[in-house]
Amino acid sequence: MTTSRRHFLGAAAGLAGAIELAAAQSNTPVSPNDRIRIALLGAGGQGSNDTRNALSLGGVELAAVSDVYDGRLRRAREVWGDHVFTTRDYREVLARKDIDAVIIGAPDHWHRQMAIDAMSAGKDVYCEKPMVQRVDDGKDVVEAQQRTGRILQVGSQRVSSVIYRKAKELLAAGAIGELNVVEAWVDRGTALGAWQYSIPPDASPATIDWHRFLGRAPKVPFDPVRLFRWRNYRDYGTGVGGDLFVHLFSGLHFVTGATGPTRVYATGGLRFWKDGRDVPDVLVGLYDYPAAAGHPAFNLSLRVNLIDGAVTENPGFRFIGSEGLLSIASDGVTLSKRPRETEPGYTIDTFPKALQDQFLKEYREKYPPRPPAGADLQQAEEKFMPPRGYSDSLDHHRNFLHAVRTRQPVVEDAVFGFRAAAPALLSNISHFEQRACLWNPETMTVG
Repeated sequence: MTTSRRHFLGAAAGLAGAIELAAAQSNTPVSPNDRIRIALLGAGGQGSNDTRNALSLGGVELAAVSDVYDGRLRRAREVWGDHVFTTRDYREVLARKDIDAVIIGAPDHWHRQMAIDAMSAGKDVYCEKPMVQRVDDGKDVVEAQQRTGRILQVGSQRVSSVIYRKAKELLAAGAIGELNVVEAWVDRGTALGAWQYSIPPDASPATIDWHRFLGRAPKVPFDPVRLFRWRNYRDYGTGVGGDLFVHLFSGLHFVTGATGPTRVYATGGLRFWKDGRDVPDVLVGLYDYPAAAGHPAFNLSLRVNLIDGAVTENPGFRFIGSEGLLSIASDGVTLSKRPRETEPGYTIDTFPKALQDQFLKEYREKYPPRPPAGADLQQAEEKFMPPRGYSDSLDHHRNFLHAVRTRQPVVEDAVFGFRAAAPALLSNISHFEQRACLWNPETMTVG
C-alpha cells in the first residue's frame, strides 16, 4: 500500500481554480455602489458568527439588528457601532429601504415566516439551516423565492467547501467504482455541544419580548431557558435532526447529486441530557436513495451522539464503493483504492479429496494463478487537503454575497435547502411516531 498526501492546490486544477476565484472575489475592490448593506435577524451565537464572516469579506456593511432580547441588541451596538439600528421587531428592519440582504439566525420556528417576509420585502436572504422547522413549511419558502426572484441561500456551508467539491469530483470520476453505501456521523461530547448555552443574569420579562419569541409556538409561561436553549425543545427547534442531520444531508446531496431518500427510518432516545429537553441526544437513521441520473441506488446511515465525552465534535463521511472508499473529514478527503475481486475464492475443505482435486483443476482453468495482491496492482491511499486555515463558512458567505451582487443563482437555494431539511425533519417524525416515513424528493411531498 502506498500513501501520498496532496495539498489541494497541487491536486486538482478545478479546485485550484475555485480557490483562486474565491480569493479574487475577496480581494477585488468594491465600489460604494456595490456595497451590500445587511441586517441580522436573530443575534444569537450562529447569527452573530454569520455576520462576522460576511463583514470580514469586505464591501459589506451591517445596518440593522433585531432580536427579542435587549442584551443582544446592546451587544450588537458594542461590537458593530452605535450607528446600527436595533429593534425587537424584525418587520421594522424589513421596512427599511437601505437593506439589501438579511441573515436569519432566529430559532427554527421563525425561519419560514422571516424568509418569506424578507423576500417579499425585496431582500435577499441567508437563512440558517434547517430552512424550515416543519415539512409543511418548505413549499411556501420555495414558492416565495420563485415568485420574488430573490437570492436565498441556506446556511449549510459544506456545499461551498473545496473539500466536498473534491469528493464530488472523485466520485463522479468513478474513483471508488459504483457507490453502494454511505455512512455519516456527527458526535459531540461537551455541554455546549449538547446546546447547554448560558443564560444571561438579567433575563426577565422586562428584557425579553416573550410573546414575540413564542410566535406560532404554544403559549407557555415565561422561561428564559426555553429561549436561550431553544434547540432542546420541539416547539422552537428541530433537535438533532434539524441542527446536525441536515448538515450531513446537504453534504451528501452536493457530493452525489442525489435529491433525497424515498424512505426514512430513525430511532434514538434521551440517554444523558435529562435537563427538561424533549428531543433525543442520540439519533440513528437509515435511508433509501433510489437510482437517478449520475448515481446508482444506495443506502445511507446517519448517527449523532451528543454524549460521547471523547470528542468535542467529530463529523465525517464514508462513501463505500465497489472499488474503494472515499472518506471526508474536517481536514480533507481520503481516497483508498481497492481493486474489484477478479475471482470468488473457494471453500472445499469438506469435500472428499478426489472432488477437491477436480474442483481445483477446473477452478484454475477458469481463474489462472495471479501474482500476490499488490504485486501487479498498486493500491494507493491519497489524501487531498485544503490550504492551511481554510474556512468553508467564509466561502459560503462569499458565494452568497457574490450572488447578491451578480444575481447569479446559488447552489443551496430554497429547493436544495428544502430537500436537505425534509429528510432531517422526517427523521424526527419517524423517531417520535415510531414508524418509517415515505418521501418523494422530486415532487417534495410526503407519502
